[in-house]
Amino acid sequence: MIHRLLSLIAVGLLVTATTVSAVPIAFYAELSGPAEAPPNASPGTGFATIIIDTDADYMSVDVTFSGLLGLSTVAHIHAPTAVPFFGTAGVATQTPTFLGFPAGVTAGSYFRVFDLSLASSWNPTFITNNGGTVASAEAAFAASLASGRAYFNLHTNVFPGGEIRGFLVPEPGTLALLGLALAGLGAVRRRKQ
Repeated sequence: MIHRLLSLIAVGLLVTATTVSAVPIAFYAELSGPAEAPPNASPGTGFATIIIDTDADYMSVDVTFSGLLGLSTVAHIHAPTAVPFFGTAGVATQTPTFLGFPAGVTAGSYFRVFDLSLASSWNPTFITNNGGTVASAEAAFAASLASGRAYFNLHTNVFPGGEIRGFLVPEPGTLALLGLALAGLGAVRRRKQ
């Protein structure tokens, strides 16, 4: 029974991994100072939602934040960390910051859609380190998101290394889809037996 369950989970994860590029996938992060590396005591908080569709080559970035001790300077997504949900990594997305991200404020919001087929949506170093093409960078970024090795970071003048950050995880609706896929695979497997 355990072997069957593990097999179903493995198949479900493979299906999910291969379909990450088939439909838009939403990821979110709760941003805080204690989530920084190293952690800090900032009272700042925020929430980031990233929706990526590698078939359509787009990514939307939706962020709200407040309570920062410093004034915002730059914001971007770092990837991939060596270990899921831990550590630091280089910047994957636009440098030095997302185009139009509010600077010089302690609270704000941001929304923009990026064309991932354009080199300008990426850190040139991330492209070079991940196959040398925009397409390979996009694939590496999607894999980083799916494996818990990407985080949103908001830097300020008080915390130049980052005042608030959060690792991006699948939206609960995305996890529900995984559960439905696993249930469907189980039903198909039972019918075949």
